[in-house]
Amino acid sequence: MKQKFSTIFILLLLFLAGSQTVAQNAPKPFDIEQPSLRVFLPAPELATGRAVVACPGGGYSHLAFEHEGCDWAPYFNKQGIALIVLKYRMPNGDRTLPISDAEAAMKLVRDSADIWNLNPNDIGIMGSSAGGHLASTIATHAKPELRPNFQILFYPVITMDKSYTHRGSHDNLLGKDASAELESEYSNEKQVTKDTPRAFIVYSDDDKVVPPANGVNYYLALNKNHVPSVLHIYPSGGHGWGIREGFLYKNEMLDELTSWLRSFKVPHKDAIRVACIGNSITYGARIKNRDRDGYPAVLGRMLGEAYWVKNFGVSARTMLNKGDHPYMKEKAYQDALAFNPNIVVIKLGTNDSKSFNWKYKADFTKDLQTMVDAFKALPAQPKIYLCYPSKAYLTGNGINDDIISKQIIPMIKKVAKKNNLPIIDLHTAMDGIPQMFPDKIHPNEEGAKVMAKAVYQSLKK
Repeated sequence: MKQKFSTIFILLLLFLAGSQTVAQNAPKPFDIEQPSLRVFLPAPELATGRAVVACPGGGYSHLAFEHEGCDWAPYFNKQGIALIVLKYRMPNGDRTLPISDAEAAMKLVRDSADIWNLNPNDIGIMGSSAGGHLASTIATHAKPELRPNFQILFYPVITMDKSYTHRGSHDNLLGKDASAELESEYSNEKQVTKDTPRAFIVYSDDDKVVPPANGVNYYLALNKNHVPSVLHIYPSGGHGWGIREGFLYKNEMLDELTSWLRSFKVPHKDAIRVACIGNSITYGARIKNRDRDGYPAVLGRMLGEAYWVKNFGVSARTMLNKGDHPYMKEKAYQDALAFNPNIVVIKLGTNDSKSFNWKYKADFTKDLQTMVDAFKALPAQPKIYLCYPSKAYLTGNGINDDIISKQIIPMIKKVAKKNNLPIIDLHTAMDGIPQMFPDKIHPNEEGAKVMAKAVYQSLKK
């Protein structure tokens, strides 16, 4: 096994510039002046491009650096996975220190992907005990570019609720007298969204240090948000077993982890990134399994592994910034920009046709141009496709197909011509098939296939 050991100070410290420094005379039960990484790379012939950033535990007062960190290297490297173990600073009164160290580690690993032969789209985070709290904090709080692609959590502290948190971790990170608001902010079961990465969570049933309820509630929150996750609770083992031989269920746990790691694929590092911007039709409203049968998912399968298609649709959103629910004020819009796509498919306008939104029609072309300019300015310099809104089998004060066809489509055409952008005519593609629109607005699974085919044909021209 090829191992590469790197103690990295300068880049981390540059990223951390401006963080508070602990006073020289402050108590430091486990003093880490500078955060660092220890890097274990697999043999080149085994390397898969996947990497795991490990955050050892220790109650935010010390680090179990070996058995919850470095000792995992042979297991991961054998599977072609790089292990990067983070030695992070203890809070000592400043909760931002370990969090900023973990964010810096994620940034540094992604920035070093070419050097270390990694896939920046396949970087996970692992944490044990308090390190599990740190890992799940990055998974639930970090910006999209710093968010891991998956998380592995061993007997993690998840909540800061005093009734079942680990009080040492709570007090060391937030302080003994932390406010209810602060406790809620760092109770990560309350911070899960649909964008939280998939998780592998493990506990022992007899763990008296960190009650398994931490992980159960986190799993339930992930499941509620349709985030693929698994939870294993073994009959015994207590707390803090890491990868030690003394853990009775070590082999079963490693088998489960190995199977889970093999269960999902991620886009390769050179995949062409496609951002699907839109409203509920893009999101996949009324489609039972939108992650499989929504138009962006179908498009992704049509395009194949050379492409990475992401769904940034948000229901009820408008192109108009004065509309009732402007898309450009949504987090999904910022996430789409952070995705730095190579191709952008913009499909908005349906909800703009409502009478209370269309009274601001004078702003439509201006607002569309603002969105186009924002995507044009990205480093990837994406190719942008403007879609005519899908056929709506309704007229009236709500969504109105007459306004879509006679007013909104000409405005989209005008912006496309001005910017020399290709048009995808979804209005024509979705016309004449009312049976695929059960509520006269949203296509069903078959309608989504028709829509995906129209987009696919335009992208492949």
